[in-house]
Amino acid sequence: MQPTQRTDRKAGLDISLELAGSSWKFALTDGIRPNPAVARLDDEHRWERLQHFLQQVRYWRGKWHLPADCAVRVIYEAGQDGFWIARALQAEGIEVFVVDPASIPVARHARRAKTDRLDALRLLEILRRWLRGERSEVRMVQIPSEAAEAQRLLSRERGLLQKEIGQHRDRMRKRLLLYGCSEQLDGHFVNRLAGGEVRCANGGRLPEELWHWLMREAERLALAQKQLRGLEKTLLQQLPEAVQRRVSDLARLGAVGWVGAMRLVLELFWRDFANRRQVGACVGLVPQPYDSGNSHTDQGISKQGNRRVRALLIEMAWFWVRYQPRSELAQWFAKRTAAGSGRGKRIAIVAVARRLAIALWRYLRDGVVPAGAQLKAA
Repeated sequence: MQPTQRTDRKAGLDISLELAGSSWKFALTDGIRPNPAVARLDDEHRWERLQHFLQQVRYWRGKWHLPADCAVRVIYEAGQDGFWIARALQAEGIEVFVVDPASIPVARHARRAKTDRLDALRLLEILRRWLRGERSEVRMVQIPSEAAEAQRLLSRERGLLQKEIGQHRDRMRKRLLLYGCSEQLDGHFVNRLAGGEVRCANGGRLPEELWHWLMREAERLALAQKQLRGLEKTLLQQLPEAVQRRVSDLARLGAVGWVGAMRLVLELFWRDFANRRQVGACVGLVPQPYDSGNSHTDQGISKQGNRRVRALLIEMAWFWVRYQPRSELAQWFAKRTAAGSGRGKRIAIVAVARRLAIALWRYLRDGVVPAGAQLKAA
């Protein structure tokens, strides 16, 4: 969440950016005039478009007789353009807000007008409400530094390579099953395939087309495996020393491996959280109740935020209750699920994951080891 700031509504220029592929549309107001101004940017290259936008900011600031040092606040939706626009505007002294598009209220009419102009005006109104202190409707995204965003690519690339390796193996296995062949895809499979040892169920040779396809698929698999091995050897060394220390500290805990520690540090704990509620809300593991009239139901967790972190924390929670049985968190889980079913355990493990995220955050911030947890030997 962006920090709360008191803002003088008469001394600033509030602007909303509606980003599209071929053009941008922006709406702006100084808080005094009744109707906002709306303009469009059609420059071909995005950097030129951004420079044109800065020129428009100076133009409208002079046209409305605002002081040169007046506050300029810009809002846009988080999307495919990412945060390079926010960082470029911040370098110009502009305060930037990036809003989560999924949190923007939408009219429930079956048919509603939707244009770039209306979206820009709606974003502008959201910004003005946010600056007035109305924070309950929408959620602002924290803007990462360029270094933090680049470092996340390392852990995500590792995950993509693992997924790609699994896809290659799965395609080869299923294609072989069509001919009744249940060969093991081990390290010697390519040699057996090249030597003609891989046969159909009746002992016949594989079709020529299938043989060539398997050889090409095996080459792609070998390349992905080679890239994964090379990345894992140098992954930690590519990170700054401060990040390496945080990963090492987190990996000292039992049931936490270096891969999970690295992913948590790069994906989650680069942020500055003010309290435990922000940690739970960021990973989307907080409950969403529905209480209206006589209807009282639990809608489950919100599933907001980073889905990679959420899946990782669920996996780490299972490891935690298994390899840290003396910890307070594991004992709470065991007590809650002593006579429960499999579904009850799956529900309880979500609560363990939320509490584990908070405990790990406190451990990294304050050095407080989770209650009852064991550290690995040095």
